[in-house]
Amino acid sequence: MGAMFRSEKMALCQLFIQPEAAYLSVSELGETGTVQFRDLNGDVNYFQRKFVNEVRRCDEMERKLRYIEAEVRKDGVPIDDNLTELPRAPNPRTIIDLEAHLEKTENDILELSQNAVNLKSNYLELTELRHVLEKTQVFFMEVAKNQDSYFLLYQQEEANDSITRTLINEEAQTPSATKRGRLEFVAGVINRERVPAFERMLWRISRGNVFLRQAELEKPLEDPSTGNKMYKTAFVAFFQGEQLKSRIKKVCSGFHASLYPCPHSQGDRAEMVNGVRTRLEDLNLVLNQTQDHRQRVLHYVAKELPNWTIMVRKMKAIYHTMNLFNMDVTKKCLIGECWVPVQDLIIVRNCLTEGSHLCGSSIPSFLNVIYTDENPPTFNRTNKFTRGFQNLIDAYGVASYREANPALYTIITFPFLFSIMFGDSGHGLIMTLFAMYMIASEKKFLTRKSTSEIWNIFFAGRYIILLMGLFSIYTGIIYNDVFSKPLNIFGSSWYISYNESTILSNTFLQLNPSTTDYKQTPYIMGVDPVWMLAENKIIFLNSYKMKLSIIFGVVHMIFGVFMNFVNIISFKRYSSIFLEFLPQLFFLILLFFYLVVLMFVKWVMYDASSPNKAYSSTCAPSVLITFINMILSGHTDMPTGCSAFMFPGQELLQRVFFGLAVLCVPVMLFGKPIYFVISKKKAKAGKVLSNGTTSQDIELQSEGLQGGPSTSEPTNSHENETFAEVMIHQAIHTIEYVLSTISHTASYLRLWALSLAHGQLSEVLWSIVLRKGLGANENNYIQSVFLFVVFAAWAFFTVSILVMMEGLSAFLHTLRLHWVEFMSKFYAGEGQPFQPFCFKTILDAEDSDD
Repeated sequence: MGAMFRSEKMALCQLFIQPEAAYLSVSELGETGTVQFRDLNGDVNYFQRKFVNEVRRCDEMERKLRYIEAEVRKDGVPIDDNLTELPRAPNPRTIIDLEAHLEKTENDILELSQNAVNLKSNYLELTELRHVLEKTQVFFMEVAKNQDSYFLLYQQEEANDSITRTLINEEAQTPSATKRGRLEFVAGVINRERVPAFERMLWRISRGNVFLRQAELEKPLEDPSTGNKMYKTAFVAFFQGEQLKSRIKKVCSGFHASLYPCPHSQGDRAEMVNGVRTRLEDLNLVLNQTQDHRQRVLHYVAKELPNWTIMVRKMKAIYHTMNLFNMDVTKKCLIGECWVPVQDLIIVRNCLTEGSHLCGSSIPSFLNVIYTDENPPTFNRTNKFTRGFQNLIDAYGVASYREANPALYTIITFPFLFSIMFGDSGHGLIMTLFAMYMIASEKKFLTRKSTSEIWNIFFAGRYIILLMGLFSIYTGIIYNDVFSKPLNIFGSSWYISYNESTILSNTFLQLNPSTTDYKQTPYIMGVDPVWMLAENKIIFLNSYKMKLSIIFGVVHMIFGVFMNFVNIISFKRYSSIFLEFLPQLFFLILLFFYLVVLMFVKWVMYDASSPNKAYSSTCAPSVLITFINMILSGHTDMPTGCSAFMFPGQELLQRVFFGLAVLCVPVMLFGKPIYFVISKKKAKAGKVLSNGTTSQDIELQSEGLQGGPSTSEPTNSHENETFAEVMIHQAIHTIEYVLSTISHTASYLRLWALSLAHGQLSEVLWSIVLRKGLGANENNYIQSVFLFVVFAAWAFFTVSILVMMEGLSAFLHTLRLHWVEFMSKFYAGEGQPFQPFCFKTILDAEDSDD
């Protein structure tokens, strides 16, 4: 939890690693994820670095793995990505074996794929030939009508079309047929969508002297290369003459039609069909055997593919990281620089020792800490519970190095402020159950990576949702609100002085809080349930929730100012205590915390049953009017016997408070610029003009080395700034703080507004949908049966509108209250995140990109 209060101490280190141990040492560091490397070759082109060839080899292996994965997924072979234990990066000695194995696997799959394509192509051709022979048999048999062979050509022209019908003698030719010449034909198949254009083209090139017969294939054929379905049509084109034959073949070639030989004799065609069918059966058997063998190979590959992918990615990340190192001039070691958390220095040293031990090197690698004034990256160590809250803060801006981290306090303040706006025990229970379901099944959801962005957001914030639900249940009990209905657990504390007949005969009665017939005590916990039946319920809840929002808002802002004091002490800016922290705190307390105190004074001192009229409920002054009069020095006329002030001396106290608050403004405005001028003069007066001695320089260097890693605030030099620049900056900061204090206090009224809106919307949904819309009225038993059917409508609107939409709205408003109203008091958020070299992070990022 200490790392949540403030980012961890960081150290800049130099790594001196032997070349033979560099690969394994970086691999060990990648498994632990404790270092962030710096690029020492920023001025060197990436293609000129030492390990660029190894990175290219990894790219080539990744290409092979992508091809193998595509083939595996194309055949529908499942790949188990949920590995129980991730493999480590391969040893340098086994990289060649892995590369050779991947190349052999790729070649085997390529060969299997090519053989399968060739076999499928042959199968497709034989299938098309069979369809041509079977479909054209009907065309030839239509014209064989008598035993005497003759040739008849009949051509009939219509208005827009010409149909040529030809009867062919297949056995012999009569003298007239020989005299006229024998008809030729071309048979084949063509894609179905090209048939109309194909038919028109044949008509044009032959001037109507081609007789085309066609028949659609019932079953689609499979494309050997892509596996897509193809719908084709078998055709036969009858014509006369060799010149026309060449034209028709060119048209068929242009339309990508497949032509097949078709005998003239019916017996030859029947014999050819039988042969084709036999060949198709044999080829189908070979295809099945080939597919079975391919499936066995791909199933084996699918088991090893995740391991190969992770190993290659780790190997590529290692070589990419080694390209950030600098080679020593003597070529005997690699030098790298990295940021390391101070607590993890021992882990880094152990990784270097383990890397040298694994490669068998007798020369150890070592780590050297560098003391620098550079801004270290910010690292807040989190767990699965605190990670969600830390992400909320980092979304606004990463904390500066060693700056107070708001995430620790957000764990409590965020769900609490959310619950003030979302205060309903029923809706909070739904949210809690949903969060508990995600937490109970988190191992299953972590192993099964979802592609839904909305679900990933919900799952990442499951602990935030859990706390928001639990706090909403608590505030719902305080508001006495469960699905817009109160719970009368302890009995009302209001005393009813009317008899039964009066109550039954009147629709409106007034309860007197000043009655002395019965000693009234406050309701044990929360709001008395009788308020939910009162006509002035909205007026009461308005005042109640508005005051609560102001109280929590002012306390929240004061806490933010105190967090600035923590930063001042940590960064040793002690002058800011008197020039920044105390004026801001006094300005906030003397005005707005005094407003909060007035609320409690009014609640305590004024009572409806008070015997003193001056402190009765009718004489209670308005807190808002009192505060306005304090600022504007105004006066309010009160009834006789009543006072505009709650206690003696209040007027004088308010004037003193307002005067002191006004005096805080010039302190905030001129304090730092004046201190800047004074400190600058002292620095000039104490400056040593001589160079000093050599011994002094050595002594100063040794003192700097003994100081250890710097944990102070990153140094932002103001030496070059002028008084005018400092004055302008401080003026902007002062005006912003004074105005924002007023606006931020008003901004917390959103707690009241959203709470009231959520409660009223829930009540309207209950009253309109269930009571009036669905007919669940008293003593109406018939319509109450119908209520069970239409209850789903109320449940749907409750979950979708009141829980999800209203919950998202309250979440966003709570986020704004933390980012703007709370964190602006102390949080700079100008740091750089610590991005360690970690295999798990790299693999998760690549998986999300894929």
